[in-house]
Amino acid sequence: MADDTVTVSLEGPDGDDEVTLPTAMVDLLREADEPAAEIVGDLALFSCAQRIHATVHHAEGGDTKEFKDIEESTMDLFEARFGATYGEITGHQH
Repeated sequence: MADDTVTVSLEGPDGDDEVTLPTAMVDLLREADEPAAEIVGDLALFSCAQRIHATVHHAEGGDTKEFKDIEESTMDLFEARFGATYGEITGHQH
């Protein structure tokens, strides 16, 4: 199975981790010669944006100032990385 997977290392201020994905999955998401680490980075930011969006707009009690501030920061980083807003990319706007 090791030949069918790619492992990407993550470094953070409070620890490190690794994520292993099927090579075919990474290849499916690859654009041109995009490295696996960039693909996983895109997935991580996209996932975080989805989570905070769902918390603020679709979860009971999620529309607190704290969560709205987190969403705003996350969406600014999202737009900077992807060159478009979360709503533009997903078609899901409020």
